[in-house]
Amino acid sequence: MTPITGLDLTGFTEREPGVWTDAAGLVLSVHFFPLVPDLPAPLHELEHLRTGLAAGVARAGGGLIEAVPGTVHGVPAVRQLVKVPRPGGPHGQVFLGSWTVPKAGCSTVLKVQAAEGAMTGMREATVMAQVGPEAYFRPHPYAAGGQFGGLPCHVADDEHWDALFPDHPLTLVRAALHRITPTVTLDERFRQLAPFTGPVHPQQHA
Repeated sequence: MTPITGLDLTGFTEREPGVWTDAAGLVLSVHFFPLVPDLPAPLHELEHLRTGLAAGVARAGGGLIEAVPGTVHGVPAVRQLVKVPRPGGPHGQVFLGSWTVPKAGCSTVLKVQAAEGAMTGMREATVMAQVGPEAYFRPHPYAAGGQFGGLPCHVADDEHWDALFPDHPLTLVRAALHRITPTVTLDERFRQLAPFTGPVHPQQHA
């Protein structure tokens, strides 16, 4: 069970408790973690939060496309879009979009993901051809002019390219999050829990 008590599941079919799929290949899931949230900073420390999230994704071999603060059913939350290499194959990526709704001692997560199919890299190649290689790659926006490693940061992941690639997994994930987020309802007991104020650092208590 999760604190998420309702959401618009139009087009989705339940595969197992808390997991749904649709005809386009999207996987929607909801999660509850009864632990202090694994976030590097409180939500109001946005620069620190973004830098820590991006560095963590890069260490795992992926790339953080964006981390944006917002609310889910009126509760402060952070939305992330992440790309990771597709498991078990030399090519392709999996795109994950999520809302993490943190509280002092627990969190709930809404996640949407989709993987590239047999055709990979078309979006990237098309955008690079339009903007040119020099303008294509860029420093990571959360790295103060540098890079984190992991998957490279480039302009093809920007939302304004979604209209050109309506069936791309990143487009589908972003659109699904935009559509579903306003329909999410949370259990009132969860909404009233103490807010997340930052990570636990055991070394500070040594």
